[in-house]
Amino acid sequence: MVQNTALALLPVITVLVVSVLTKRALLGLFSGTIVGAILVGGWGFFDSLVGLVGSSLSNETVHWLVLVVVLFGILIAYFNASGAVNDFARWTERFVNTRRKSLLLTWLLTIALFIDDYLNALTVGTSMKRVTDRYNVPRTLVGSVVKLTSAPIAIIIPFSTWAIFFAALLEQDGVTVNGSGFGAYIAGLPYIFFGWIALAIGLLLALGVLPLVGPLKREQERADRTGDPLPAGLTAEERAFELAEDGNESSRPLPFNFLIPIVTLITVTILTEVDIVKGAAAAVVVAIILYLVQRRLTLKDVAEQAFEGITSMGYVIVLFVLAFMVQQINMDLQLAEWVIGATEPVMNGALLPAIVFLVCGLYAYATGAFWDLAAVITPVVLPLAIAVGVDPVLAGAAVFSGAALGSTTCLYGDGMILASKSVGVKPLNLMLSILPYAGLAAALSFIAYLIAGYVSFNG
Repeated sequence: MVQNTALALLPVITVLVVSVLTKRALLGLFSGTIVGAILVGGWGFFDSLVGLVGSSLSNETVHWLVLVVVLFGILIAYFNASGAVNDFARWTERFVNTRRKSLLLTWLLTIALFIDDYLNALTVGTSMKRVTDRYNVPRTLVGSVVKLTSAPIAIIIPFSTWAIFFAALLEQDGVTVNGSGFGAYIAGLPYIFFGWIALAIGLLLALGVLPLVGPLKREQERADRTGDPLPAGLTAEERAFELAEDGNESSRPLPFNFLIPIVTLITVTILTEVDIVKGAAAAVVVAIILYLVQRRLTLKDVAEQAFEGITSMGYVIVLFVLAFMVQQINMDLQLAEWVIGATEPVMNGALLPAIVFLVCGLYAYATGAFWDLAAVITPVVLPLAIAVGVDPVLAGAAVFSGAALGSTTCLYGDGMILASKSVGVKPLNLMLSILPYAGLAAALSFIAYLIAGYVSFNG
């Protein structure tokens, strides 16, 4: 087995290169797993590949994600068949009557659902795409606004799942303020530069202040020319599903048929200590009761739409399984250890926060590991920061900013997969659309960490 060498980068490079060249994220991930299995198992790579499949399928996080996407698939199918989403879109006409307002509402809803980036990535795209379609807004632009906001807001609001986890890491590694890691996290919030800058860029993009560039510009030109907000590359079935009219439509739009299940989802999720599975299950039950009572669905429809919702998420589930196989390969090849060993010599003095942010951001983007990355690297970075005279709170914030950068941009990260599904585009289309803006946020964050590093350096 190849361990702790530069060859450990080969599966990740394969994933990115094949995905971009073929415009198929699924093929890229599959190719990466084959290359990784060969590196891990040599001539016995087939056995390694089978073992990786078993490892991914038995992963508790994969089980949790499958439950989440299946429940959301069922809920979305009920929304579409009952006319709930179309009713919501028609109702918003009262106060959303321009392209700018539709995108601003998208940004504000993502902010409001800060509790978890899965929650806002799935919910906002589902609820807003029919609204933005009225103004010929490319679906990739809707997804870009959501993704530029979802992880950043979760990392800078101290009561989200991200903040709770990262605060625990700080305390575990002995970095506290007033005796707690949570206090240290609060003290570090001003230094989570990527979070703040990405939020601002998402808002400016929604308001039309920032110009559309690269893939987004081409998508807007295409949408203006064809009147179709969906990107090229979707299958006929996927396009039909996204553009299909809802099954039922009332003469007077009833937004509560959409809002009541969504409010149930959010409320139950919060009350159950951020358990999105329970929240989604409760929303499905409430939706079934609402639509049966109003005769928008029959019992036969409930069963058929549940099956339709599950099958519509098949592609997402396969992506998750392959993504976790790649993550397991990275662990087997000790990629994190190699990256730390290769970059630790330059992680010193005033440059440390900027180098940490850059390394963490690139690693998270390439591997799809965000929380795992923070758990591995904070025990290395924080003592190193203290030893060289850099504020460990600043160094920790750089790690967390890097994780948020990776979550915002990674092709096969779970947040990217969920957000792309919610707006009806391919993960590759969404990633390429986001990269110029996330890259700008990353460059500005890097400069900010350079400045902060020199200001706080005590060496």
